[in-house]
Amino acid sequence: MTQRQDPAQDPVRDPIRVMVVDDHPMWRDAVARDLAESGFEVVATAGDGEQAVRRAKAVAPDVLVLDLNLPAKPGVQVCKELVAHDPALRVLVLSASGEHADVLEAVKSGATGYLLKSASTAELLDAVRRTAVGDPVFTPGLAGLVLGEYRRLASEPAPAPDADVPGAPRLTERETEVLRLVAKGLSYKQIAERLVISHRTVQNHVQNTLGKLQLHNRVELVRYAIERGLDDA
Repeated sequence: MTQRQDPAQDPVRDPIRVMVVDDHPMWRDAVARDLAESGFEVVATAGDGEQAVRRAKAVAPDVLVLDLNLPAKPGVQVCKELVAHDPALRVLVLSASGEHADVLEAVKSGATGYLLKSASTAELLDAVRRTAVGDPVFTPGLAGLVLGEYRRLASEPAPAPDADVPGAPRLTERETEVLRLVAKGLSYKQIAERLVISHRTVQNHVQNTLGKLQLHNRVELVRYAIERGLDDA
């Protein structure tokens, strides 16, 4: 399996390695071409879900640009399997559907962001760059929906590390501060500006917090924070 570094852990690494998955050849080729011409390294493409899983495991992209409507295996299942296989993988869903159910299902399957196919090329390129460093990227109007789903999930009972249990991991004051802002729905860039620290430092705090709490992604992290009332602090 190809070994790749997480762009969030190496800000000078270039180019970002991207894989494009879509069952429409003309659309898939156009997206891949736009990415390649803009300096991204397109390491693979795929036209169905099973092919996508197989090739992604072989080439280990930094970012998977994924359509949901795929033959052989649906996009949400592709996302779920690949994120479980490699939690550092970032998945940007690029879909024609703006249905709330599709958006929420994609996020719960591990997608970092969700962009509609009506987005401009410039918006797509920016979204891939931001996705590569872990920023949640959503077509305007969808971010609030996703944050609402985080809150709903937080209202459901789920096992999670408890900071009050003896021997449980302790977060530093800064990690707790970053976690609080993540729970409020701020992007890494907004958190960096609010706390007057670098984007890289925010990423490090989030990664450290995920490790300490034995969580795997932003969805679980926000759920953890909301369960403890940090979004209201």
